[in-house]
Amino acid sequence: MMPVQVGSSSDLVVGQKVFAIGNPFGLDHTLTTGVISGLGREIVSGTTGRPIQDIIQTDAAINPGNSGGPLLDSAGNLIGMNTAIFSTSGSSAGIGFAIPVDAIRSSVQQILTYGKVTRPVLGISFAPDQAVQQLGVQGVLVLDARKDGPAWKAGLQGTSRDEYGRLILGDIIVAANGKRVQRGTDLYKALDKCKEGDIVDIEVLREKYKEHVMVTLEASEIPVKLNLVPAAPPLIPEP
Repeated sequence: MMPVQVGSSSDLVVGQKVFAIGNPFGLDHTLTTGVISGLGREIVSGTTGRPIQDIIQTDAAINPGNSGGPLLDSAGNLIGMNTAIFSTSGSSAGIGFAIPVDAIRSSVQQILTYGKVTRPVLGISFAPDQAVQQLGVQGVLVLDARKDGPAWKAGLQGTSRDEYGRLILGDIIVAANGKRVQRGTDLYKALDKCKEGDIVDIEVLREKYKEHVMVTLEASEIPVKLNLVPAAPPLIPEP
């Protein structure tokens, strides 16, 4: 058995023919074909809420069970990993998404070396964007700063209640390293450009005044189980 050849996703073009392999609805070794419908798309991770950028869009049929399977070019080279679909029914509607192989390389190296993937974090939880918009402001409302976490050490303030039960809003993050932050995905994008140990200039709206808080980022671990010699063929998780 020969391993798949790893290609590149840097020179892909819209209209290029592709093949998707997976296990849709338990039907293993299924191959579907299509073309690249779009490049540079963005989706949000259903697990972490972080935006995933530069996504490949394809009309090759991708269904529950295809996630984790390869997206190949016409020469059989790996160019992406099937990860999600846009559908109102839960089945393929001709809009599938794959993470480009160039974006996967760094994470794969971390997994092979350390058995985990790390991401720089502030150590906060924040309110849904819609809730903040209802307050008539734009930004990321800090609900809680984890004790002994980066934001807590730097003095970011979370949301609380006074002795009468009235809500006291926490800091509202409006910029990170000079980049405007209007919603949670903006904050994630800013953090994804940083690494553990970087000092980030967080601009917040505190009551009626703007303040700058310098936060030293820490790493959040995403554990990954490695089973290099599985006892049975692994099941591919659904998107």
